Amino acid sequence: MPADRWDFTTAAHLLNRAGFGGVPMEIGRLAVMSPAQAVSWLVDYERIPDNTTNPAWAQPDPERAERLRAARNASPEERRKLVQEMQKNQREQIVELRAWWLQRMACGPRPLQEKMTLFWHGHFATSAEKVRDAYLMWRQNDLFRRLGTGNWLELLVAVAKDPAMLIWLDQAQSRKEHPNENFAREVMELFTLGEGHYTEKDVTEAARALTGWSYDRLDEDFTERPMWHDRGEKTIFGQTGYFDGQDFLELLVARPQAARFISAKLWNFFAGTPPSPELTDALAATFREAGNQFKTLLRTMFLSQEFYAPSIIRNQVKSPVQWLVGSVRMLERPLPPPLVCTGLTRNLGQDLFAPPNVKGWDGGLSWITTNTLLARYNEAATLLQGDVAPVAGGALANRPNANRQFVRRMAQLRIGAVDAGKLFTEKQRESVDALLPALERRLLQAQFKPEQEKVLRDYLGGQPELTDSAILNAIRLAMSTPEYQLT
Repeated sequence: MPADRWDFTTAAHLLNRAGFGGVPMEIGRLAVMSPAQAVSWLVDYERIPDNTTNPAWAQPDPERAERLRAARNASPEERRKLVQEMQKNQREQIVELRAWWLQRMACGPRPLQEKMTLFWHGHFATSAEKVRDAYLMWRQNDLFRRLGTGNWLELLVAVAKDPAMLIWLDQAQSRKEHPNENFAREVMELFTLGEGHYTEKDVTEAARALTGWSYDRLDEDFTERPMWHDRGEKTIFGQTGYFDGQDFLELLVARPQAARFISAKLWNFFAGTPPSPELTDALAATFREAGNQFKTLLRTMFLSQEFYAPSIIRNQVKSPVQWLVGSVRMLERPLPPPLVCTGLTRNLGQDLFAPPNVKGWDGGLSWITTNTLLARYNEAATLLQGDVAPVAGGALANRPNANRQFVRRMAQLRIGAVDAGKLFTEKQRESVDALLPALERRLLQAQFKPEQEKVLRDYLGGQPELTDSAILNAIRLAMSTPEYQLT
């Protein structure tokens, strides 16, 4: 990245893609650094303290064994009630987990660490709908956060032994008499190599190698069951030996295609478009020379000229999570309450901890449909002006038979309006000519299209004065443009 091309626009691009965007002051701090310094601030995030606390329940449950034993010994009716209570607790904890993670993305001190955690969540797509344990989903999320920019083999082994993954792809039940092929297949097709780079024989032999890697339900942890492992000779990728799960994963990562596959996928995630074959080869070579360390690959990507090409900047459709977190950051407002966040991202097409399938979310233009685009416009009004639950709560409260608990719950969903006074200076609010560039700088880091500028000028010019209400309406108009859906 040439230093003479480094400016507010390219700094904003880096923060948008390697994080979740920021306000003009944050972008300005990056812009006065050198490109290498700005990239280092994002990539070498361990130097920045992170004092975020975990959910109170995100720890081993000492009473789990007793509860399971009680459920086994209970009458059918008691068991049904216990199961219902556990399911209710799990649903509430997943909602809390989503909000906890969104809060880390919106306000945490390490944007790239959370962005990489989001990447791995989509890559190793695991759903709470099958795992049914919020603690295990939190553990996997924490695994991605701890190892997500480290070594490829270390991460892959940790994921293969992760309890949520063991349950999700049925590896926990795999034994020598009946090897389960789900994880063996997906780890090659979706996680490391891609279609066409392995054979069906590789799948069956790899499944044999993985037998015995299982899950201890009482301890909620990985366990290796030697009696379940197939100790026979296997042939994988043309190599023969008495392979186990570790051997198989080492064989996988050693294949040149594994470096090409993950390098291309990471580039596509951050750049918003697949890399050319030549760029893929160059990135993969860098990755392999660095010992399959992701930090070196990310640093190379973010400092490359290709990453700042005009065809790359502001040409990626925001995912629902990027849209929500980025909007909250740019509007300098708190995240909505947990239930509202869950409903909002779900309406926009991305339910964290519940990907649509083992492939995760398709991303790109698939985020935009007639329904989800309209939902984005409506949710923009919600974030700006509030009014999510007060209307519903007030209407219910006036009914003679209203459920008091539900009314109280709805009252907790109150969302205040954005404070327009802290978004723009008095000088920026003096005139339409002063406000429009400030709107561009905060919301797009680019210029409005002529037709959009005309709409905003006509609206703002027709106001007696630039009140907070008028400014919020102008922001809503800007957030309802096609350009705002891009980053």
